Amino acid sequence: MTISSNHTNLRDIWYTMTGIPGLEYAHIWISIPICFMYIVSVLGNTFLLFLIFTERSLHEPMYLFLSMLALADIFLSTVTTPKMLAIFWFQDGGISFGCCVSQMFFLHFIFVAESAILLAMAFDRYVAICHPLRYTTILTPSVIGKMGIASVIRSFFICFPLVFLVYRLAYCGRNIIHHSYCEHMGIARLACDSIKINIYYGVIVALFSTCLDVVLIIVSYALILCTVFRIPSQDARLKTLGTCGSHVCVILLFYTPAFFSFFAHRFGGHHIPLHVHILLSNLYVVVPPTLNPIIYGVKTKKVQEKFVHVFSVSNKFC
Repeated sequence: MTISSNHTNLRDIWYTMTGIPGLEYAHIWISIPICFMYIVSVLGNTFLLFLIFTERSLHEPMYLFLSMLALADIFLSTVTTPKMLAIFWFQDGGISFGCCVSQMFFLHFIFVAESAILLAMAFDRYVAICHPLRYTTILTPSVIGKMGIASVIRSFFICFPLVFLVYRLAYCGRNIIHHSYCEHMGIARLACDSIKINIYYGVIVALFSTCLDVVLIIVSYALILCTVFRIPSQDARLKTLGTCGSHVCVILLFYTPAFFSFFAHRFGGHHIPLHVHILLSNLYVVVPPTLNPIIYGVKTKKVQEKFVHVFSVSNKFC
């Protein structure tokens, strides 16, 4: 790319992230729950991974998918939260163009991968409830591994073009990012070129990856409900639906703020105060990763039992 004298060399660009515009006076107070949630997220998901990989009784499709979700949650919060806390605590908002683009890529990459994992978990529930006799033959460890690899490869090919889309733009010196982390449209809006291609690609990606995942999840649960309502016993119906409760909670927790942020960023800029949008975006990268292991710990009996067992054993040694 040829850069004219009016444009800034990409290697020389340094951005300054402002955190939450309009709430700078409250940064320290906002950082306290965010830091707490980040610690809980990392510890909770790490313990969940430890539990699943050390307990043979949890080596089932549902829990293997849950381990993928826990790993994605650790990465999602770690990609953004440490820098966010540096801004809140030390006003250290400086970041180079390369590092900003790297953070943008990994943020979107993990989000798309996690969406695919939630779809895989919906498929797991569909097979378990609608085809219980074929459950172990359909969802073999080999198939689960291939689904995990496919989610990563799909996410990479969807998100890698974002890097080229921001690198192709010319930048004229605007270097203030009114956010706590770097994301695609936040970087693109600082360019002096037209960003229509960036906007169109962002919408296409949302429609044909995340939105498609949501549609397939809804279809899975529609088929699950059709099967459940054919069960004659009410107790059996409730017990079957109970196995889906954790997954439904996690789905709502993941997609609701994500879609709010997406549509607010593109269509609601003049109606939603910027500090509200940024605050919710900050909470989005720490709240779901924090609550996911808690939800599965509270609502999944096997995880509860193994959790109690591990702690009872550790107490004996103490």
